[in-house]
Amino acid sequence: MSDVPGFAHQQMAADPHDRAALRRTDDAWLEERWADPDSRVLVVSGTRIRPVEGKVEWVSPSEAPDGLRVLLGEWQGRAWFAVVADAGLSRGGEGWLPLRGLLPALADDALAYAPLVFHALGLAEWLFVTRFCPRCAGALEPRRAGHELVCSQCGKPQFPRTDPAVIMVVTSGEPGSDDERCLLGRQAIWPEGRFSTLAGFCEPGETLEDAVRREVLEETGVHVGRVDYFGNQPWPLPASLMVGFVARAETTAIEVDREELEDARWFTRAEMREQAEAGSLVLPGGVSISRSLIEHWYGGPLPGQW
Repeated sequence: MSDVPGFAHQQMAADPHDRAALRRTDDAWLEERWADPDSRVLVVSGTRIRPVEGKVEWVSPSEAPDGLRVLLGEWQGRAWFAVVADAGLSRGGEGWLPLRGLLPALADDALAYAPLVFHALGLAEWLFVTRFCPRCAGALEPRRAGHELVCSQCGKPQFPRTDPAVIMVVTSGEPGSDDERCLLGRQAIWPEGRFSTLAGFCEPGETLEDAVRREVLEETGVHVGRVDYFGNQPWPLPASLMVGFVARAETTAIEVDREELEDARWFTRAEMREQAEAGSLVLPGGVSISRSLIEHWYGGPLPGQW
């Protein structure tokens, strides 16, 4: 199964920027573009951004504070950068938000900027947690416009990491029938009524399909057979790639693990629509692949979201 156009998680990546990887070591080009007042810069304090009037703010290079310059790439005829400043900058003022808090600011008109923001904050998160060389504990120095760290003692390079995670809508019953159901779960820390698709990280040496089967079994006791690819979404919270699947259940008895999940339930389409309209079932937000998976199974948009 391939990505289906029109889902919100795809709209966030509909017009990606050219990452200009070959320019990351071109110092003359980097300086030229930094001197261009048309270039745009996203200011990141540690791992946080401060939106202005509910929108992500891009400034000119001359307005940017001191910090590590990170080349994001080229888009719409401009160069785009991030400046990763000291985390103390955000401690001195209000309104600085991590990526999860920024998601509402990436809706509507700002949706096109999402790939740039995800790129910037994904690198900022990696830079924030990668402080010392894992081989010798030496100091790390940035290279390649913020996309590589090199140990000052042993010379070992470090590169940004992305953790693959699976996210899946699990179905049972005759596909497309009134009796077909999908499986959703909820964590204990979530507000009452909030449910979502199941998800989990891929373990070493494991295929993505087997990760789907293992996670569903561990969290709900449901055995899964066929697993079909749906799509994927970068999710730097802090460093994940969400790989979506549609999974077919071979059993339906639920036994939640009480560690990852507090509850898990099967929903028919009628039950899902009725409870979503009543507000007793609150589904994931429209920008997430979780929402896309649910609405793909349901067959159309649903009311309400986180």
